[in-house]
Amino acid sequence: MDRNIVRLRERLAPLGVTLRPHLKTAKSVEVAQRVMGTPEGPATVSTLKEAEFFANAGVRDIIYAVGIAPWKLAKVIELRRRGVDLAVVLDTVEQAEAVAASSREAGDAIPALIEIDCDGHRSGVLPTDKDRLIEIGRVLESGGALRGVLTHAGGSYAARGEEALRRCAEEERRSVVDAAIILRDAGLPCPVVSIGSTPTAHHAMDLTGVTEVRAGVFVFFDLVMAGIGICRIDDIALSVLGTVIGHQRDKGWIVIDAGWMAMSQDRGTSKQAVNQGYGIVCDAGGRPYDDLILSDTNQEHGIIMVRPGSNASLPDLKIGDRVRVLPNHACATGAQHRSYHVVHGDSDIVQAKWQRFGGW
Repeated sequence: MDRNIVRLRERLAPLGVTLRPHLKTAKSVEVAQRVMGTPEGPATVSTLKEAEFFANAGVRDIIYAVGIAPWKLAKVIELRRRGVDLAVVLDTVEQAEAVAASSREAGDAIPALIEIDCDGHRSGVLPTDKDRLIEIGRVLESGGALRGVLTHAGGSYAARGEEALRRCAEEERRSVVDAAIILRDAGLPCPVVSIGSTPTAHHAMDLTGVTEVRAGVFVFFDLVMAGIGICRIDDIALSVLGTVIGHQRDKGWIVIDAGWMAMSQDRGTSKQAVNQGYGIVCDAGGRPYDDLILSDTNQEHGIIMVRPGSNASLPDLKIGDRVRVLPNHACATGAQHRSYHVVHGDSDIVQAKWQRFGGW
């Protein structure tokens, strides 16, 4: 984890941007303190519960990076009154009207960023939709505050190869820079130009016009990121420790006590060139066995098998032996647990226990 954090910081430093890490992956104060630039932030969150949790830990500079629902604005105002510079995200005139109205009522101009659709993956205003951008900006400025523009290159998760990932990064950059120019040319403020995804953060070559980068899963990495080519298997910092509880030798199965309740049902690698099942199986020290995967799960049972088509053999694992399973999606697997047991390298000595929270 420490190495992953240093890697991204060193990569972004010469590009002249601030790292605003997304804390939704770890949802842990201890991890946040290691990845943020200062104890006060900056930070990105995906729920208002996260915003409140990290605010209670002293974080003061936060973007709630999911489109705002009007009924949530009361909680936004409450956190802002506690001294948290909490900004929201939106992409419709209706949301802008709600933010402006709540701001006027509270006597506090709530800052908002307009979400830009850079690749058709999710939400946002197209950077070519000049009239809509300007209308949203003007409505916001009638009571709230236009903080800037923001995008997320979710389409980069489907990119393969260095050149394709660099193109995604440039498309992401260009979309928000173009949107910012439109707003500024219309006489509207746009101090923040925010981009963010782990794949593009590691492949951007030029971030001219961008002020900050948001990324989250880079802290732990996972098998999806390894499948894209963003990290190596050795870079994955999160694993689930399971215990062998049975064998079905005629089927080529080893059964462990870690099913989908431990791993989550995320099968993100099933769409990639190499399907890792529910995760890669390693020994207790974190060294992967040859072509051994968690191929299937029940709620509390995991079935370990040799990857289909491989000539590898099942390891001689006895009842009570421990294995580590590397996850497809660190955010989803982390969400199944309430704490992290921290170890260094291949040691099994727990150095610390960090609390994790969930919910909304």
